[in-house]
Amino acid sequence: MNVPFTKAHGAGNDFLLTWIEEAPAGDFPALARAICARHSGVGADGWMLVDARDPAAPAIRLFNADGSEPELSGNGTRCAAALLYHSGKVTEDEIRIRTGAGIKELKLLERHGLAYTFEMNMGQPRDSGVRQIATSFGTVEARLLDVGNPQAAILCPEFPANWRGIGAEIERHPMFPNRTNVSFARVLDEHTIDVVFHERGVGETMSSGTGSTGAAAAAILRGSARSPVRVITPAGDLHFRWTDSAWLTGPAEIVATGDFLSG
Repeated sequence: MNVPFTKAHGAGNDFLLTWIEEAPAGDFPALARAICARHSGVGADGWMLVDARDPAAPAIRLFNADGSEPELSGNGTRCAAALLYHSGKVTEDEIRIRTGAGIKELKLLERHGLAYTFEMNMGQPRDSGVRQIATSFGTVEARLLDVGNPQAAILCPEFPANWRGIGAEIERHPMFPNRTNVSFARVLDEHTIDVVFHERGVGETMSSGTGSTGAAAAAILRGSARSPVRVITPAGDLHFRWTDSAWLTGPAEIVATGDFLSG
């Protein structure tokens, strides 16, 4: 069984994208686990089915590397937009993509070869307040938000040495029956934060669009930052502004095409 794919990344957060009509019928979660495996598969944080049969309303369906199906990925949605432009299926500067979290609007700001920059309307973050979360590493204070998917944003003066273990515990904490994404953010000044990410169903990622949105919103809600906010991730910068909605600007780059040969 061959699975055609295009590989793209948004600030190091990498995805494999397959046109829906080229995807084999069967167990999509199992296929996602196989194709995303770093050593025995192609390797990615997620596998995405892209449906452009109606170019006026393209849609995506995303599976995490563990086979789970999240509502939204900010970086992944930008990667899907890059593929739609690269394929010629979309030509206008603005695009609307249907996701598990509803329709998301993106605006193409720059294009250089296979590298694109988009501003994406992330929607209005919904704040559930600050909670104390008990872990085996101690009690952690996190702001809980919904930015299209669940986020637990932890603001800290320095990243804990064991932040990966803390993030893994919080992801599966009983407080979150559907699990949660976790970000750790340091406020460098009122317009700059530095963030690392533990994503639900993936683990550590080089960046996260929704995680950056949650972390920046949490810093603003605490009064530690003001819009606009530069979000420094391990793979580069994303730019967040919060006006009538939350807007995130970041890159998406196509890097490879191929076929996954699955038995």
